Amino acid sequence: MEFVELIKTPRVDNVVLHRPFMPKVEGTLCLTGHHLILSSRQDNTEELWLLHSNIDSIEKRFVGSLGTIIVKCKDLRIIQLDIPGMEECLNIASSIETLSTLDSVSLMYPFFYRPMFEVIEDGWNTFSPEQAFKQIESLTEEWRLSTVNKDFTVCPSYPPLVTVPKSIDDETLRKVATFRHAGRFPVLSYYHKKNGMVMMRAGQPLTGTNGRRCKEDEKLINATLRAGKRGYIIDTRTINVAQQAKARGGGFEQEAHYPQWRRIHKAIERSNILQESLIKLVEACNDQSHNMDRWLSKLEASNWLTHVKEILTTACLAAQCIDREGASVLVHGTEGTDSTLQVTSLAQIILDPGCRTIRGFGSLVEREWLQAGHPFQQRCAQSAYSNSKLRWEAPIFLLFLDCVWQILRQFPCSFQFNEHFLVLLFEHAYASQFGTFLGNNAHERLKLKLPQKTVSLWSWVNRPQEMEHFLNPLYEANSLVIWPSVAPQSLLLWEGVFLRWNRASKCLDEAYEEMVHIIEYNKELQSKVNALRRQLAELETEDGLLETP
Repeated sequence: MEFVELIKTPRVDNVVLHRPFMPKVEGTLCLTGHHLILSSRQDNTEELWLLHSNIDSIEKRFVGSLGTIIVKCKDLRIIQLDIPGMEECLNIASSIETLSTLDSVSLMYPFFYRPMFEVIEDGWNTFSPEQAFKQIESLTEEWRLSTVNKDFTVCPSYPPLVTVPKSIDDETLRKVATFRHAGRFPVLSYYHKKNGMVMMRAGQPLTGTNGRRCKEDEKLINATLRAGKRGYIIDTRTINVAQQAKARGGGFEQEAHYPQWRRIHKAIERSNILQESLIKLVEACNDQSHNMDRWLSKLEASNWLTHVKEILTTACLAAQCIDREGASVLVHGTEGTDSTLQVTSLAQIILDPGCRTIRGFGSLVEREWLQAGHPFQQRCAQSAYSNSKLRWEAPIFLLFLDCVWQILRQFPCSFQFNEHFLVLLFEHAYASQFGTFLGNNAHERLKLKLPQKTVSLWSWVNRPQEMEHFLNPLYEANSLVIWPSVAPQSLLLWEGVFLRWNRASKCLDEAYEEMVHIIEYNKELQSKVNALRRQLAELETEDGLLETP
């Protein structure tokens, strides 16, 4: 198929672009196979380049012969295009709708993108399982790297290499895989070098209504316990949801079969509820009524911050079990690809200072999200504006980034990266010129030959000149565990994502840039900032306002 066949009108002159709080721009609109481009001869105006894959929905309006297209994007911005001529407007709208909803992954822009920068470091090889295992191997000899899933037959959503207890052989892993949802047997997520405790993740056990048992599964997770120690199983579902899963062949670990493990149920909502929450939140943020009570009521009704609180609370619980209780933890929900990954990755942000660096956070995203099988292609197919019926869409990764931002805001000196880095990852998860977030798991990415045919986001991010944009000027390495507060007054709306397309966010960006300038060039102020850093570092060693789960 040729893209030219899908473009009915490739170019229209005298198109007017409207964006909130910005002057209107008149220019020429062009459609290519992957971009909507508006260029103008007006002074001091930048070209608009919008990926078709970033378009969530469009609306058409007509007044006489003038047509208007409202373009709503996955990164939450809204633009308006006034197009002279009804036929041209209809043709442009039809072409955009077609090009923004192509089903074939291989037709997406990452397969056609050619970088204008020199690739110094191939991002596809930057964060390998072998590298991650070397760090663990230097601390303990109790784990091994297994190739049991090298052909993806044991678990389609796991990578070819997984870290498991050295005492458990591959045949045992195969048997355990038949007892866990989608073959997602327990694998190592994190090793806490302070006390040797570990965090595992898995899919739900397939106990069913008959209370099915798997002794190999019991042996596997017991192999992670030290002599005389107990462990915690954190189930991200309520007990009622877990009970209902039994009727569908799922379930949870029975105390009689796992006597050394205490099971704790937490309430992280399922994907469809979270998607509805995002839609309500964005609707509230776009409310033009200028009524504060109405806006706050809509914000509360969206339950977005409630979901942030639930996820952070569960992650803090996992971190407390490991660091304070000196116990190992197994985390799972139903599939083990959504809420499970939110909890395991956030717990590592809390426990491991290495995950608070730019490269460390990139490694975390690669290891706990991409390699761990979070279905990005499905979850990020639509954002908050799509008119089509929801299927698998859910802001799982966005909620994780929001939680990270909440912690970063509470501990501004403990993160090497700034808010812009988190916003960048949000944008590229939904629409990108890079192949990093294409596909739903490692197997699909291998079949698509992404490392050979596309450029990795990390190849661009890890370039020194780009990394400068993401550096936090307040950063001072902190080797301690940080305990975020989940009290309601401590959790705020992430303006940098949800309100960034208005004037207020631009003022915040300008203030941030000014702050960076002052810190870098004013020696007197720098010394005061250093003193403040030391005080904040001392405060960060104290407990947060974490509510007892």
